[in-house]
Amino acid sequence: MNIDFEKGAGLVPAIIQNADTGQVLMLGYMNAEAVSATRESGLVTFYSRSRKTLWQKGETSGNTLAFVGMEVDCDNDTLLVQARPAGPTCHTGTISCFGDKGAQGFGWLADLSTLIEGRRTADKDTSYTASLLQGPLKRAAQKVGEEGVETVIAALAETDKELISEAADLLYHLMVLLAAKNLTLADIISELQGRRH
Repeated sequence: MNIDFEKGAGLVPAIIQNADTGQVLMLGYMNAEAVSATRESGLVTFYSRSRKTLWQKGETSGNTLAFVGMEVDCDNDTLLVQARPAGPTCHTGTISCFGDKGAQGFGWLADLSTLIEGRRTADKDTSYTASLLQGPLKRAAQKVGEEGVETVIAALAETDKELISEAADLLYHLMVLLAAKNLTLADIISELQGRRH
């Protein structure tokens, strides 16, 4: 990877993106040493322009950014860093330095996957999702079949609003079934990407 540090007097902007949701989390600056430290430590490290030193995100708060990957832009002077946040990214306590809205669009499904996974150990008497995850696999699979049939019926004989509702139920139950098998939508996306011609 060829990074042009000279344009910015030794620094390049680094846009930090949640590797799972695609949400932009923050903007920082890196020099060559920060890039090396990020790759070596596995935790995103920046160069502080005010303190003139390296700093690892979360070194005091514990809200680290686990390094996943890095790309350089077409001019070789800006980095896009994919990371997995441990806690809020912004010092104000928000998910992102650009607000606390959370992932939008398809990225929101990654947040839903995390929520479903978190229900794995919840009380199955008070959580429907926990009851599916902790119950027999056959029950979770059966729910996908039921919701699939209801989605088809809604598509053929009901309103668009009812189709949307049934499709949402189908997707949710499919995600629960995947979680029960220790899989995620990311596994499905990978499979679909591999099929692309």
